[in-house]
Amino acid sequence: MTLTKFSNLDFDQIKTSIKDYLRSNTNFSDFDFEGSNFSVLIDTLAYNTYITAFNSNLIVNESFLDSATVRENVVSLSSNIGYTPRSRTAAIAQVDLELTILDDSNSVNAVSLQPGLVCTGDISDSSYLFSIVDKVTAPVVDKIAKFEGLNIYQGTFLKKKFEYDGSLDQRFILDNPNIDTSKVRVYISSDQSELGIEYSAVNNIITINSDSRIYFIREIQDERYELRFGDGIFGKKLGDYAGSDGKYITVHYMTTEGEDGNGAQAFTYAGIVNNENDVSQNITNVRVTKKQSSQNGSAIENIDSIKYYSPLLYSAQNRAVTARDYEAIIKRIYPNTESVSVVGGEELDPPEFGTVRISIKPTNGSYVSDFSKSNILSKLKQYSVSGINQSIVDLKVLYVEIDSSIYYNDAFISDPNTLKSNVVNTLTNYSKSVNLNKFGGRFKYSKVLQTIDDTDQAITSNITKVRIRRDLKVSVNQFAQYELCFGNQFHVDPKGFNIKSTGFKIPGEQSTVYLTDVPKEDRKTGALAIIKPINDTESRVIVGNAGVVDYIKGEVTLTTVKINSTIKPNDIIEIQAFPESNDVVGLKDLYISFSISESTINMVRDVIASGDEISGVKFTKDFYTSSYSNGKITRE
Repeated sequence: MTLTKFSNLDFDQIKTSIKDYLRSNTNFSDFDFEGSNFSVLIDTLAYNTYITAFNSNLIVNESFLDSATVRENVVSLSSNIGYTPRSRTAAIAQVDLELTILDDSNSVNAVSLQPGLVCTGDISDSSYLFSIVDKVTAPVVDKIAKFEGLNIYQGTFLKKKFEYDGSLDQRFILDNPNIDTSKVRVYISSDQSELGIEYSAVNNIITINSDSRIYFIREIQDERYELRFGDGIFGKKLGDYAGSDGKYITVHYMTTEGEDGNGAQAFTYAGIVNNENDVSQNITNVRVTKKQSSQNGSAIENIDSIKYYSPLLYSAQNRAVTARDYEAIIKRIYPNTESVSVVGGEELDPPEFGTVRISIKPTNGSYVSDFSKSNILSKLKQYSVSGINQSIVDLKVLYVEIDSSIYYNDAFISDPNTLKSNVVNTLTNYSKSVNLNKFGGRFKYSKVLQTIDDTDQAITSNITKVRIRRDLKVSVNQFAQYELCFGNQFHVDPKGFNIKSTGFKIPGEQSTVYLTDVPKEDRKTGALAIIKPINDTESRVIVGNAGVVDYIKGEVTLTTVKINSTIKPNDIIEIQAFPESNDVVGLKDLYISFSISESTINMVRDVIASGDEISGVKFTKDFYTSSYSNGKITRE
């Protein structure tokens, strides 16, 4: 009989195959399989074969990292190449804590905040607990104790104790879900009454020996975590023998809400303070001052992320050399990373040999705090090559905006506003595609046009203009020079006004002024000017030579200028240009973002499709929109 394609089986195929096999036997050559009770047996056999084939296929798929779908299997396979999936990460906030000690004898010289609950923080009408995992001590001066720059973490502080029985199959499992593994503290002692000696977590065996006080932590079923200790060869062994630190294990750890803990602004003290004798100390007049709202909380690493980053980290071999090495390692040490750009100093203009510039787009927000930058650079040292200086630069965003006139046939819709809303929603979903919102991303013009046209059958066409924008952060009331790189060649209209900006104020001029350009004859460069608009098409030049525009490189350079204020909040001047190519590409260090909120969507009734002007006489005169029009001389 014909060989069956066992990789493409379904119930009917299996049943047909069984019948064909039986018919090939002379005892069943004339047998009516459909009209007899024998059909029930064939169905049973086919069903059993189908289930077996399905389970076999599932087992095979779960044996490979790229095809596995069950989290436990993905975690196990990634551990085979030395990758430990990231746990939940507690949101971190920073506060100054000041309190008065109730001590008439002035005998208290120092007090300590005890591990556990310190503050409560409010987020959107919900209260969250913020704790510390290590004791923090502060001196007492004039009965005042100040804990400055105190880092507190969103979560609940817990303890668990184990006793090592000497067996090889004993397991030390933390049963609570939602653990932040970076906050786990492990202590070993020979006496249950003592906290003992602290052991450190490691994720490789390269730097440890038989005397190393270490433990390993790994994720197991149901997102729980298991601790493992040394065997006397790789890491110090637990037990009662001479030289051992003991058999009693005390684990301090923290469970957290992850990303839900981000955004706490107001904090209320709820901690415990002990004096030098480790006795609870009475206090009063507690004042909590927020220095940094809670941030960087994240969920447990998902399956897709594990599949993507585990091979990258394996190839990096715990060293930061290539850009992909940095991408994998930074994602590991800073879970709030959405996208990373790494530029070697040799690629800069002018070159800076021996340096690496890192730009990070956080998942929440646009900028990495100074505190987080310091932590990232500190952790990077153990992976970096000696002699290489790393720095983290602020995010540079290249915004892409559109001005789209969308023509529609009103025979298919009742409300153009509803259609406009649908277009906005469709574009918003497209803006989340893999090609956008990342370093080195690409805005694909044809895809956007198609996305608009495919939104609804009522849309007959669209004429869409593209503009690009960078936000210039100015130093108010200071003389400064500025340079903005767009990374894309500018389209040049010889009449000028290719560069447009939002308004700002300069000394000696009462009116709001703007930036624009005057191209040279070669259309390769142009002069940057500061103007005061008279109307939508006319202006007066205030400063004729305020900088230079390089249309080929897509660069705007503003010479020394003092800016008193900006119309936009946060000391921002928005500067826009028109790209020569409608396909916009983000440079390696430019994070490209499709800005729907700043785009313009115009709904235009298609008079030809609607049947008003069959000949189209009035269409070109009254309804046509050019994709090259320059519009107003300023950016609104």
